[in-house]
Amino acid sequence: MESRLNYFGHPLAGKVLKHINSANKAVADSTLSPTVQELVKIRASQINGCGFCTDMHTKDAAHAGETVQRLNLVAAWREAKVFTEAERAALELAEQGTRIADAAGGVTDEAWADAAKHFDEDQLIALISLIAVINAYNRINVINQQPAGDYQPGQFG
Repeated sequence: MESRLNYFGHPLAGKVLKHINSANKAVADSTLSPTVQELVKIRASQINGCGFCTDMHTKDAAHAGETVQRLNLVAAWREAKVFTEAERAALELAEQGTRIADAAGGVTDEAWADAAKHFDEDQLIALISLIAVINAYNRINVINQQPAGDYQPGQFG
């Protein structure tokens, strides 16, 4: 499989990615747990069918010490007992925030209230922003058919 075009090597794409990357850096530097951030990125990427981001974020999470068991269960988190209540709330918010068109009504009040029990306002802002950013990355990669499998942890800095 080859990408449709060299998106990452194009000057205009570089300008676009600079801004998306800046938004991602703001989230990464927030008080939202890095573990929660990776789980959310993995789940949204799975939903969107973004192999490139799923590959990247599972490898980054493993490199940071995440267990194989938890990584293997992200897609089935509702039936897994290996996630904390806070992680489960974040995964639910990520799913509903990613499946906006599928979930008639968007994010439910129940999902929001559950997330608000586990995260303070700054962390909720980071979580909302993270869901938006990873969905943007996913869409770029899926539209361009960016191949997955070659990512190495830390490859992008």
